[in-house]
Amino acid sequence: MQQLKDCKPKDLAPGLTGYYAHGAQMTLGLVEIKKGSDLPMHQHPHEQITYILEGQLDMTIGGERCQLKAGMYYVIPSNVRHGAVAVTDCKVIDVFNPVREDYQ
Repeated sequence: MQQLKDCKPKDLAPGLTGYYAHGAQMTLGLVEIKKGSDLPMHQHPHEQITYILEGQLDMTIGGERCQLKAGMYYVIPSNVRHGAVAVTDCKVIDVFNPVREDYQ
């Protein structure tokens, strides 16, 4: 057994740090986001589920603005443009399918 925080950190953007575990078909990540940090709009072939553990993350997903708070989640389909701004410090769980090989 391991803890996500023991995984090698990956800097995703200024103020965003991810810790990732990889299975055969999916990737699980814990992302810590500092208040005011901006994850620029992007897209990828992976389906993604984002679950907010702590804080408030304002996302734009497929042109729709979404205010996500602790306990909320959003399923982001493959190849849909999305980005986010942290209203507060946040902790987020991200799950990707297939594996995010670029995060290994």
